[in-house]
Amino acid sequence: QVQLVESGGALVQSGGSLRLSCVGSGFTSDYYAIGWFRQAPGKKREGISCIGTSDGSTYYADSVKGRFTISRDNAKNTVFLQMNNLKPEDTAVYYCAAEARLGIGKRALGEYEYDYWGQGTQVTVSS
Repeated sequence: QVQLVESGGALVQSGGSLRLSCVGSGFTSDYYAIGWFRQAPGKKREGISCIGTSDGSTYYADSVKGRFTISRDNAKNTVFLQMNNLKPEDTAVYYCAAEARLGIGKRALGEYEYDYWGQGTQVTVSS
């Protein structure tokens, strides 16, 4: 059974930075897509970035492109999300998700593509 654990969420000021981590276990396939999603109170869950564990290919939503960077450390079964120039509208619970053999692209920012989810970590950006 795939398990995912996020960490790194915090309260930061506008313009600040955070790095989120997603540690996975129980992987059995040679290739997974790992996605980052966020959900603000009263809002729909939004896919913001994804990465392929085997080839390192990446994709970003327009809302975070140029500010956020996704990366991987396969030896540690970990995916990171570096978030720079944070804005109050980035405030949300951030989740990571995994799906075996899902290709990287716009489709992989859809929440219904993923079977495995972490518990979420809170990011709050103050003005």
